Amino acid sequence: MHSTMQDFPLTVTGILRHGTGWNSSRRVTTATSEGYRDISYGELGTRVAQLAHGLRQLGVTDGDRVATFMWNNQEHLEAYFAAPCMGAVLHTLNIRLAGEQIAFIANQAEDRVVLVDMSLAPLLAAVLPELTSVRTVVVAGEGDLAALTASGKTVLRYDDLLDGQPIEYSWPDLDERSAAAMCYTSGTTGNPKGVVYSHRSSYLHSMTVCAANGLGVRNGDRVLPIVSMYHANAWGQPYAAMMAGADLLLPDRFLQAAPLVDMIEQRRPTIGAAVPTIWNDVLQYLHANPGRDISSLRLVACGGSAVPLGMMKEYEQSYGVHISQA
Repeated sequence: MHSTMQDFPLTVTGILRHGTGWNSSRRVTTATSEGYRDISYGELGTRVAQLAHGLRQLGVTDGDRVATFMWNNQEHLEAYFAAPCMGAVLHTLNIRLAGEQIAFIANQAEDRVVLVDMSLAPLLAAVLPELTSVRTVVVAGEGDLAALTASGKTVLRYDDLLDGQPIEYSWPDLDERSAAAMCYTSGTTGNPKGVVYSHRSSYLHSMTVCAANGLGVRNGDRVLPIVSMYHANAWGQPYAAMMAGADLLLPDRFLQAAPLVDMIEQRRPTIGAAVPTIWNDVLQYLHANPGRDISSLRLVACGGSAVPLGMMKEYEQSYGVHISQA
């Protein structure tokens, strides 16, 4: 006997539809060298559809791996949804790894396309000739493409790929247990090991992040994921924010304490997420620059290693910010 309750597959597509529909007015803010750029979830959904069409034109089919070599920014977020929702698999490459490890990972995963930020293009260019399965590189941002084109791969600009594409996409019905994304371990013996996330696991993890006994991300929050989007899907923060109807604040490459505190003061996040070294750097900056205001933060998720008890107490007692071990 089966239940009579509604049933639907738990997929990233469901998060996208909910976020860009019910929460269409919520905002994504990306830090830039000139300040900040903003886009609504509704506008983001249009660009996600255009990116999916562009990837399909490049020959990306179901199950193909689409790699990213990017900071935490709007374009990376668009890839977070476009690739898995069209039936491909998002593969976030760790920009901190050595070239030979990046080559090993990309080749074992059989990545077909790589999306890269212009500021990271020199790092990718150095290893690109060794990425044997990669056919196309898509570059977000302005700059000289010569180092990338020297590899013999097809190199396109991100905005050109999206330009003129339809603003809606007929998202396929996906098995919730099919692969949505993958990443590779670091800090283990031997070569990195691949880890594959299903649509179901990503959906359930997002629900956990939103739960009261998780991080309690809720509608109206402003979430600042400093933890890299290539690291364990940024601990699920991007998907959880869209699911809950929380604004997203993305720091791009501006990960030093000063620009982070600027973003906290000016854009008023309520939840932040980063490794202990980042929060320690911010704390030392606050010591050296009294009067800076981080009072908007009600909760900080801190993980990757054990959080020093002294740091937790100082944030709580001096700044009213609770740190939760992620």
